[in-house]
Amino acid sequence: MNGAQDLGGAHGFGPVVPERDEPVFHAAWERRVFAMALAMGYTGAWNLDGSRAARESLPPAQYLASSYYEIWLAALEKQVADSGLATPGEMAAGRASAPAKPVARVLSADGLEARFRTGFPSSREPESPARFAVGDAVIARNMHPTGHTRLPRYVRGRRGRIERIDGVFVYPDTSAHGAGENPTWLYTVGFTARELWGESGDPGGLVTVAAFEPYLEPA
Repeated sequence: MNGAQDLGGAHGFGPVVPERDEPVFHAAWERRVFAMALAMGYTGAWNLDGSRAARESLPPAQYLASSYYEIWLAALEKQVADSGLATPGEMAAGRASAPAKPVARVLSADGLEARFRTGFPSSREPESPARFAVGDAVIARNMHPTGHTRLPRYVRGRRGRIERIDGVFVYPDTSAHGAGENPTWLYTVGFTARELWGESGDPGGLVTVAAFEPYLEPA
């Protein structure tokens, strides 16, 4: 989707300035939002790609005016409501008005650390050979889907080169919408700055992007 989150190459937002000694959370409520998002994701009502798509599909004015964890909270509330786990009224009141909807699993305190330390890998075994090889010239498709995608707008229609073959992973464009994992080859693709931004680009600059195979065409 062409949402407000896709800021690469956009003017007017200023430089990214890392905060020195930045804490993991700036306030207690941020820690709680993060914990709730993980716990609700563990229920199986949605997946990681669905969570990312929910955050990126927030109205642009709301997205750009919100802090990082405000975005997480708004998306979580939307997913909970859309999944029928709680109504907006119940969330506002802080209490349920009807019996809880069953979920596939519930995250408990015992075994929590061990479970999350193992991670939730999205890598999969390949079922077919990779279409591209290192060094191949490719063009990022000029696509503008209404659904979820991980292909940045500023590389669409641009010519690049395969720098690395990263393996096979869950395809987020379908996974986000419950349309299956569809394991797909992932590549690191390099684009010169001049290819992306013309004469104003750094003549020695190279931007690398992780791009799934359906995003690419032979140059």
